[in-house]
Amino acid sequence: MTSKGYSKLTAGLIAVWFAFSIIASARHVFETSPNVPPLRLLMAVLIPIVLFAAWYMRSAGFRAYVLSLEPRTLTAMQSWRIAGFVFLVLYSYRMLPGMFALPAGWGDIFIGATALLVAAKWATPTYRKSFIFWQWLGIADLMTAMVTGAAGRFIRPEDFTAASGIVTSSMTALPLSLIPVFAVPFFLIVHIISIGQARRWQESELGPGPLKSIAVHS
Repeated sequence: MTSKGYSKLTAGLIAVWFAFSIIASARHVFETSPNVPPLRLLMAVLIPIVLFAAWYMRSAGFRAYVLSLEPRTLTAMQSWRIAGFVFLVLYSYRMLPGMFALPAGWGDIFIGATALLVAAKWATPTYRKSFIFWQWLGIADLMTAMVTGAAGRFIRPEDFTAASGIVTSSMTALPLSLIPVFAVPFFLIVHIISIGQARRWQESELGPGPLKSIAVHS
């Protein structure tokens, strides 16, 4: 299959994935009570990542296509995460627990606010270590949100009840369910691709970069 063919196929799969996320959420597939582990939600996060990893490892053509994507564009896509300010807004109205909303919100804001700068300045072999470090920060932010969202249901289940007695059920209902069901695994995959690309940049092309310079001078 050509690169154009992979591009169309990938775009179609992402569209189907997004549509499935909306339909399944609308049918309350991911909703669970506070005292029940959110296994279906966890599967919705993990299955796309596992399928991507399997396809990437087993298909040389798909792997070549993925690694040929523009790293600046992939990194700039993370700027959408600045929308994490919504978590802080919902927290201020006591509709999301602080244990989840504060780290998830501020983490997403940081990644979203710096994404364009990183794409413009660090998406080159010269700044490979800095670029990879930032990608790992983005992954850490997403993983922190997942862990606090799941663990909080058991540590402080009362915090997952919004004002007026409305149970929020940890981001399992529309429209917020699209964040863990679609956005989190999608952005995780983008981070993984970006790190994979950076690891293939030639050592001969590397310059000092910010992190390397700090290490040398220390």
